[in-house]
Amino acid sequence: MGKLDGLGGDKVFYYFEEICKIPHGSENETALSDYIVAFAKERGLYFRQDKSRNVLIKKSGSKGYEEVPPVILQGHIDMVCEKNAGTEMDFLKDPLDIYIEDGFIHARGTTLGGDDGIAVAYMLALLDDNTLEHPPIEALFTVEEEIGMGGARAFEPFDVEGKRLLNMDTEEEGVLLSGCAGGRRVRVYLPAERMDNPVGKAAYQISIRGLKGGHSGSDIHLQRASANRLMGRVLCMLQEKETFSLASVDGGNMDNAICREAEAVVVFDKEKEDGIREYLMKIENILKEEYNSCEPSITISIELLREAVFQVFTEDTKNKVIYTLLLLPYGVQTMSMEMEGLVESSNNIGIVKTTAEYIYFDNAVRSSVESRKELICQKIHAIANLCGARVEEVNDYPGWRFNPDSEMLRLFAKTYQEMYGREAEIAAIHAGLECGLFSEKIPNLDMVSIGPEMHDVHTPDERLSVASTIRVWEYLKEVLKKMDH
Repeated sequence: MGKLDGLGGDKVFYYFEEICKIPHGSENETALSDYIVAFAKERGLYFRQDKSRNVLIKKSGSKGYEEVPPVILQGHIDMVCEKNAGTEMDFLKDPLDIYIEDGFIHARGTTLGGDDGIAVAYMLALLDDNTLEHPPIEALFTVEEEIGMGGARAFEPFDVEGKRLLNMDTEEEGVLLSGCAGGRRVRVYLPAERMDNPVGKAAYQISIRGLKGGHSGSDIHLQRASANRLMGRVLCMLQEKETFSLASVDGGNMDNAICREAEAVVVFDKEKEDGIREYLMKIENILKEEYNSCEPSITISIELLREAVFQVFTEDTKNKVIYTLLLLPYGVQTMSMEMEGLVESSNNIGIVKTTAEYIYFDNAVRSSVESRKELICQKIHAIANLCGARVEEVNDYPGWRFNPDSEMLRLFAKTYQEMYGREAEIAAIHAGLECGLFSEKIPNLDMVSIGPEMHDVHTPDERLSVASTIRVWEYLKEVLKKMDH
């Protein structure tokens, strides 16, 4: 018996549980990609697995739909791998420990991968059911979406015939997404100049914990704190109070997740410990007051390290680290003047990591306006230049412009009204979707994006609504039935 047996939704939850058993973090999708290929082989379906491990599966239209133009169904097979401190989990080999609570599916202590595992489950359930009415289906399973859309970027659509695409990477039921932001990853490499740690100095780890984190696109407007940004503030305030050396600073694992936890190793005279500990408590209270409505659980702790620290950053490098953390753009930069409530541009300092040679700052820049995206990148370059750091830009991807004449949008909106007696919300999203890349590869592509209710994706609090998943499944089947022209 599976943990999700008996929930309904035909075989959607069966396949979702199967997906959860297979490790599939970004750049580790081979096993899940091969599972999808085996699925196609067992059913005698046309499939193509490319060098990037994207998979395309084709299924003929059901009786009466054989000559209807095909529809492309698309979702990504990779997930963000985040876990709580203290959670024993090897994302390279361990299955997710899923459970149901209060009508939601969770993974114990880790991200769930509902983003975008549920799209994969929907597509496999559709391909596996020969009783449904539908046009020819071209199911596209892409890789590395979470780290720059590498799969969509690499995919060659030479055997794709459809001109209608349904993306299923949306996290709100009843919302028809019809536009998204473009983005770019901007990486700053600050040279780590070091000196010997003076004899007699003790090493301590300052830790920031208790933040909610979230998706750097869809949650950035909630004004949640970034542990990386806060660490810059903490170190700056501490520097104004006491003399200390800095040995390392680290925070975050994914550039598209708001950083929940960060650590810094600092070195100072042991007799200063009580005063510094007391001052950090004052800083914690300041931050709790600032973020009382959205981050009530912020904690700042300091712990004496048993391991000796033999080298620390030079004073110049220490200052550059602190100033970079303080000055890199973070959060919402501009709001759309065309669509009320839509974030237009933002930046997320997703990863900070100390290596032997560099302190590395990974930024996820997003904007629905290309010139605004360029402006944020210019600001990052300016800060890097002032600090003598090197900048690398990667994984640039286009936005998806809203099409008011979309036939797909009209069909999905009309079907939703007929099924539920209310209008669906038509919206654009600040998060990036692969739709922009596909619109460049397939001319005249008509697209819409849907999905069930999910919360706190990219964090260990991620959860997927059971009831919403079933409703979206029924909605999906009904829309496919209406695609008869």
